[in-house]
Amino acid sequence: MLGIVLVACGDDPEETQDDPNKQEENEGGGTEGEEEKEMEPKSGGTLTGAMYSAPAGMFNPIFYEEAYEANILSFTHESLVSQNESLEFIPGLAKEWETNDDQTELTLYLEEGVTWHDGEEFTADDVVFTYKSIADPDYVAAGGIRTAYVEPLLGYEEYVNGETDEFQGVVAVDDYTVTFKFAEPNINPLYYASFTIIPEHVFSAIPVAEMPEASESRDPGKVIGTGPFKFTEMVEREQYVLERHDGYWQGTPYLEKIVWRVVAQSVMTGLLESGEVDFIADPNGIPPADYETVQALGNIEIIEQPDFGYQILGFKQNHRTAEDVESGALNPENWVPNEKIADPKIRQAIAYAINREGLIEGLLYGRGAILNSPIAKQFWAYDESETMNYGYDPDMAGSILDELGYVDTNDDGFREDPEGNEWVINMDYPTGNELREKSAPLIEQMLEEVGINVNLRQPKEMSAYVEDLTNDNSDWDLYLLGWSLGSADPDPTGLWGTKAAYNFSRWNNPQSDELMQQALQAPEAFEQDYRKEVYKDWQKLFSEDLPALILYAQNSLWAYNDRLEGVEPLPFTMYNNPHLWWVTDAE
Repeated sequence: MLGIVLVACGDDPEETQDDPNKQEENEGGGTEGEEEKEMEPKSGGTLTGAMYSAPAGMFNPIFYEEAYEANILSFTHESLVSQNESLEFIPGLAKEWETNDDQTELTLYLEEGVTWHDGEEFTADDVVFTYKSIADPDYVAAGGIRTAYVEPLLGYEEYVNGETDEFQGVVAVDDYTVTFKFAEPNINPLYYASFTIIPEHVFSAIPVAEMPEASESRDPGKVIGTGPFKFTEMVEREQYVLERHDGYWQGTPYLEKIVWRVVAQSVMTGLLESGEVDFIADPNGIPPADYETVQALGNIEIIEQPDFGYQILGFKQNHRTAEDVESGALNPENWVPNEKIADPKIRQAIAYAINREGLIEGLLYGRGAILNSPIAKQFWAYDESETMNYGYDPDMAGSILDELGYVDTNDDGFREDPEGNEWVINMDYPTGNELREKSAPLIEQMLEEVGINVNLRQPKEMSAYVEDLTNDNSDWDLYLLGWSLGSADPDPTGLWGTKAAYNFSRWNNPQSDELMQQALQAPEAFEQDYRKEVYKDWQKLFSEDLPALILYAQNSLWAYNDRLEGVEPLPFTMYNNPHLWWVTDAE
């Protein structure tokens, strides 16, 4: 549900095309060459997409949190580099790049003639401004969560601590050349240069602390990017309109408009069938229960591939103090342990009590897979050879709890804690995702079958849920959430590092942090085999200490009307080169 990295997408420049002049006989008596000529891209037309939860309203790439905002930003904003189907970095707003010998500097050469939606020219100063804003001392307190992109840069600590007004990490050499400088040799500098760029001329007069509430971060017509479409209109929580950017640097998009509608997940398939909706993709696509229905529709194409993310049952191991929440601080030294689930064996018992295979079969209709690691299977680093595999074993769950002294002392069917006190586990989940809404009571039932008293609370709308999750309401124990993972690198620090904003479990394990740091430490980490071994150890540790149980990774089921042409999906998104999308019935 929550997007970690917003990736601007592009084709592999070396991808070959069939010869358009090739002619072969077809059943209609004509030639394939003639048929292709009739199917040349047309300009015009409107495309309608659907998502089942409304964006929270943050359309500034350095501050957005949810996948619903990403559905807008994927079309309006871009990065210096993007990725191809093999997850290799390819040119974006930067046309080429080079690193120095010791991998401490990355110099990128920018495309010239790129304009923002308001006609201003895109330059290296915009890149510097973006990263300087993320490094700003007020960024985290204002709600920013993307500091992972600036932490390795030269001078970050001095700048964020207010010791200097100069940020050395990103430097404009000239209008079309920018250099990223790292404090230490960096094994993957393009990853840190892959963040979405915002315009300096729009935000330069707005303090970082005030950016999230500024109209330039929220209002149609004032949200300015370099992407193929402009965000021009909205009926909040109902409809969001994108219009083509005629001055787009890769060529004027074929489509005139893309309209996003917010609709209930239960009616999405019907709207797709009737033609009122043309495509359903991120964050969760069509419901697995509707797969066969959609497949039977003669005018709908389905893209099915492993998801680049997963659903979790998170364990709130620690809570922040009220003072830290108010100040925006993430200070592990102040965290208060959640004694109800502090022992990792309790978390392991809960994991054994949950029938993950049953959830996949019953809710996903088999279109998903169990993961025992929080690293995506598509990455070379995925390795569950030494992780704990929590198969459904309620007897094991009960045995663990018995050994810990959690037994039913008053014959009410629920276990008390070792001191004989009532032991109630609070569980929270958001609305919007039908699979998650259906999972919550099933998980409650599974846990109660082994004697765990679960207080399943009323679900909240996603934006309110994320706010409470971030602020660490002190009585949270279990929570449901989904992650759309970044595709640039398997480094899990952004989710599971102790001080990571997305570490909602408030997992504080020094060994985990040490392993994640080792996997990025040059020169050893220049060797992928070395990193793979380190991540193997980290995945084993994660599965044992268990800050969250990975419930499942469902298959991505993206669907679109066959009036839409030019779709070439990537492993992590359907929104690849949307300026080349076109509709056959354009007039």
